[in-house]
Amino acid sequence: MNRIKNTLRILPLLLLLTPAVFPGNAWAVQSHGAPEGLYVHQLAHVFYTAAMCYLFWGIRKSGFRPRGWRYLQAFCVFMVLWNVVAFTGHSLAAIVDSAHFTGGETGYLSSRLLGPLSSVKFLYYFTKLDHLFSVPALFFLYLGMKNIYRSSCEEEEE
Repeated sequence: MNRIKNTLRILPLLLLLTPAVFPGNAWAVQSHGAPEGLYVHQLAHVFYTAAMCYLFWGIRKSGFRPRGWRYLQAFCVFMVLWNVVAFTGHSLAAIVDSAHFTGGETGYLSSRLLGPLSSVKFLYYFTKLDHLFSVPALFFLYLGMKNIYRSSCEEEEE
């Protein structure tokens, strides 16, 4: 009887994890209609960059010195870098044609850049590695929020 209760408790979790174990198409990349969708998306990158710069400036000006606030500043720097790389990649996507790549039918990791190599193709390929900036940014956000939370809990105990 106890096993049945435990199984019934775990069943909702298993149902939620099923899509993670047996994924279909994620459709994570959304293409925008040309040209208005691209303009709006690019403006969103500009505004997000401005917001991250303003947050960085606000933290620096406020004089917060604990470690969590420095992590939050590192998050802002990495997000600004990510926005610059993403903005550049979206701009170059209009120049670089999909015919310059091969093997993308089986997935992004199997695609290869065809020669002759040019600086535009190489820069476009680099901008597709934008996760090298976004993942550390989110890690610094996590560290910053965790440290700020812990320091606020320590202040409440005193």
